[in-house]
Amino acid sequence: MLSILLVEDNEKLRPALKLGLENTGQVTVRHDCATGEAALEYCLLQSPDAILMDVQLAGDMNGIEAAVAIRREYPRLPVVFYSIQDDDAYYRDFRRAGILSHYAYVRKSNYLLPAMIVPLLRDAVQGRSFIDPNIESRVQEVRHKDANAPLALLEPNEQVVARMLAHGLSNEQIAARLGFRDKRTISRINGQIYTTWGLNQTAADEKVARTRAALIVASGRLIQWDEAGQPLVMNERGEWVVWEAS
Repeated sequence: MLSILLVEDNEKLRPALKLGLENTGQVTVRHDCATGEAALEYCLLQSPDAILMDVQLAGDMNGIEAAVAIRREYPRLPVVFYSIQDDDAYYRDFRRAGILSHYAYVRKSNYLLPAMIVPLLRDAVQGRSFIDPNIESRVQEVRHKDANAPLALLEPNEQVVARMLAHGLSNEQIAARLGFRDKRTISRINGQIYTTWGLNQTAADEKVARTRAALIVASGRLIQWDEAGQPLVMNERGEWVVWEAS
């Protein structure tokens, strides 16, 4: 008998889903809630065998963000996500979350029947992962889109700073142009840009990250650098290949 946490913000769907799952005789819903915050609070008190969670939730955290927070405390805790949403932001969140094992991610309209959910829960508990092919194709589509429009990943103020940075302006000059008294504000924005583009994971120092950010803006493509410092870009097939600057 699987013991699960059910996280669903639809007040009509949640009890119906709970009843359907328990009627299979294979699942006990130990707790159900509407928000990622409540799910995290529950898991800090006791860990279920698995979590069944909608991606869009009430509260500040979506389901993917909630799973990341929970897995900080309980690494690899099995999670089955479901969603009817088709928003690029959710696929970005999922890709950035780095959730690679003990999970399933499926479309609500295709899989949200108890008889189909239970096998997914069992697979996740046993360490197997599954992603709905329709969702996988959308994840890759968004990934390719982002690789060819890196500025779209930034907030509007970050886009402005990134462009100025690529023009060779110093933090002091950028701060002055934008009306900031403290250049440390620009340093913080730079840090957010580097994090979004994955530059603070491999860059040896701030100067390297700054140079690489300028190259990304100038090329209009998201560039990754391997451990040897080789620049890579994504091709039409979604593969990372060596970048040859024109």
